[in-house]
Amino acid sequence: MDLKIPENWNINKLSGALGAEITGMSLTKASDIDIDCIKSLLVEHMVLFFPDQSPSVEEHVVFGRNFGKLEGHPNLKNPTNNHPEEIFELAATSGGVADEWHTDITFQKNPALMSILHMVTCPEIGGDTMWTSLYAAYDELSDPMKSLCEGLTALHDALPHNRPEKMTIHPVVRVHPVTGRKALYVNEHFTRRIVEMNATESEALLNYLTKWVSNPRFTVRYRWSEGTVAMWDNRCTQHFVLNDFEGERVIQRVTIMGDAVDGACEPKWQPWIRPGRSSATSRHDRQLFKYLKSQGLV
Repeated sequence: MDLKIPENWNINKLSGALGAEITGMSLTKASDIDIDCIKSLLVEHMVLFFPDQSPSVEEHVVFGRNFGKLEGHPNLKNPTNNHPEEIFELAATSGGVADEWHTDITFQKNPALMSILHMVTCPEIGGDTMWTSLYAAYDELSDPMKSLCEGLTALHDALPHNRPEKMTIHPVVRVHPVTGRKALYVNEHFTRRIVEMNATESEALLNYLTKWVSNPRFTVRYRWSEGTVAMWDNRCTQHFVLNDFEGERVIQRVTIMGDAVDGACEPKWQPWIRPGRSSATSRHDRQLFKYLKSQGLV
């Protein structure tokens, strides 16, 4: 079915890589056709911004359910009990934010598919968010690097949430289930180790790849205003909050879960196991061996 975007919607593309701001419509009054149009625009732009929305908590949840099953944050809890489980609220002052590039909840086997954020209270200065296109990050790798990365997998864990025992393995290059495009799927916040490499090789490659995804050519930076709603596709983006603000910054987020992460190909090599295994000096060596053993892979 060919979708026609309503004429009263104004769509402003924000960068060459990704991102669009949409005005002239109300998310709380979105029809089924409107939701289909939003889905189509999200596939095209990867992150969408809707200023001047200010949905209630209930309206935010109802809107989120149009895109799939909602789940609260698996490790972090709301500061009060005034919100349903589907809403995750973060109130921060003086830069209390996740200021590392990341894709939401990649330490789970089926991580976040999409996130929808409402900026409830916005600082006057700072606190912008950047997103990067993991399509562009993959596409601009050299052919030898693409070939190497497509044959690798990586261990992700919840150490930033003080839950290092929660971990899983994902392909380094994944295929988006809707577009069929390849995306570079490692991030500095949750990715710990390349499974098929030794510790020093893994560190060198991950350092390169996690810096590579932040190349300005792949990114968009957004200056928030109170009441803005943003939504992004976690399957092909990462984001980073600038830790440069003073004052209160309150966000509410719903997360659509249930993503299935499919690699570009089967892993080309076996997991690398250091002689000595659990007695290895590297914490990530021990962690990798523990996970592989729990999955019956060693």
